Amino acid sequence: MPSEQKYTGPMERIDANRWRIPKSYKPGMLVDGIIYADDRLIEAITSDKSPEQVANVACLPGIVRASLAMPDIHWGYGFCIGGVAATDPEQGGVISPGGVGYDINCGVRLIRTNLVYKDVRDEIGKLVNTLFDTVPCGVGKGGVIKFSKADLRKLMNDGSAYVVKRGYGWDSDVEATEAHGRIDGADPETLSDTALDRGKDQCGTLGSGNHFLEVQVVEKVDDPKVAAAMGLIEGNITVMIHSGSRGLGYQVCEDALKELQHVPGKYGISLPDKQLVCAPVHSYEGQKYLKAMRAAANFAWCNRQIMTHLAREAFHDVFGVPAERLGMNLVYDVAHNIAKMEPYDVDGKTCQLCVHRKGATRAFPAGHPELPERYRHIGQPVLVPGDMGRASYVLVGLQGSMEQTFGSSCHGAGRRMSRGAAIRASKGRNIKRELAERGIVARARGRTGLEEEQPDAYKDVVQVVDVLHNAGISRRVAKLRPVGVIKG
Repeated sequence: MPSEQKYTGPMERIDANRWRIPKSYKPGMLVDGIIYADDRLIEAITSDKSPEQVANVACLPGIVRASLAMPDIHWGYGFCIGGVAATDPEQGGVISPGGVGYDINCGVRLIRTNLVYKDVRDEIGKLVNTLFDTVPCGVGKGGVIKFSKADLRKLMNDGSAYVVKRGYGWDSDVEATEAHGRIDGADPETLSDTALDRGKDQCGTLGSGNHFLEVQVVEKVDDPKVAAAMGLIEGNITVMIHSGSRGLGYQVCEDALKELQHVPGKYGISLPDKQLVCAPVHSYEGQKYLKAMRAAANFAWCNRQIMTHLAREAFHDVFGVPAERLGMNLVYDVAHNIAKMEPYDVDGKTCQLCVHRKGATRAFPAGHPELPERYRHIGQPVLVPGDMGRASYVLVGLQGSMEQTFGSSCHGAGRRMSRGAAIRASKGRNIKRELAERGIVARARGRTGLEEEQPDAYKDVVQVVDVLHNAGISRRVAKLRPVGVIKG
């Protein structure tokens, strides 16, 4: 994250929650760039070159309406983190791996419980230790559940339902997962042997970096009716899991970037940044990447599903009560590093667009046909993790997301420090002790895991959520305060 380089290009205010980079800024821009931020956030956003990435994405062939960035925007590979862009395949629209990211279908899921925090407060330390011992975490860490290459291919084709059928979850989990935990059109045969080797023992593992498993308490309910539909009760315990496709997804991205490096030239595509390497959606190369990306996305949903099963086992071990009786139902699981074909209105015509969400998440409104029946009347749960010292939020998607952001919202608070800067800022401090003083039990596998992810490394999630709420993209439902966290 090149925080020492500031964005110096134009930035025009649209309203209290939006800023525009006009398409006149640089040659090749086909649409404006639009960044969702208020006065409090825009200074941090322009302190690195991520707005330049928003402008670069506006040069992609077939891009529709605008190159968008959510309020958690920060520097990424090709696209900024928090970037959203939709391209029209019928107008030469492209698919870009940089618009999906290395950790394909990194995402978040939330599990509710019947446990009341004040009744189990004294057990949180034991619970965190048991979760730490039960859910594998750390750099390259494999798990006890291993899959053969044949099983991996089946898993990547069938998605979450495959591991549920093998005993790692409940049928209701599949219903409460975006796309039922499976994107059609996956082709595991497009993956390299290296990708398969990296994934054989990593399904059901947390990983490292910003991935986490967090025990939380519902501290405040802003919308009682919607919260009740999600099973969220003030004072009760929840569990949030943030992870993705691990080494398998990383390798899929790495392979695609190499294979596509000369493809833009083949199709006469000129790019302002080679990290935006891409291929027309309708091309052989574009379809090959999409098939591999979908397979990795299905792997990621299986990964989070198995960790849900392991978390339920840990709760059973600590409290001596089966997960079913603890009410450990999945509220929702949503992806935030993915590209999907979705229908949107473009100039009065319904078009199937390729929607890139890079560090951005879906936020479909009430009535959307892709939502589970139990959420059809309220809208999609939108999960916005903050940092491990402050809070996370549950929101609900609104119609404004369909009109403004291709049904998209942000995926978290967004970094304001690189990992290296966060470690340097932690020198002489004891982050674990600081968290304990806030009432948070923390465990990390890596030597610098807590330092890299210290609360100061992130924007204030309250400010980020305020922008989403005030812009009419998604509405606040509940605030979740962390009481225990495990990191890689």
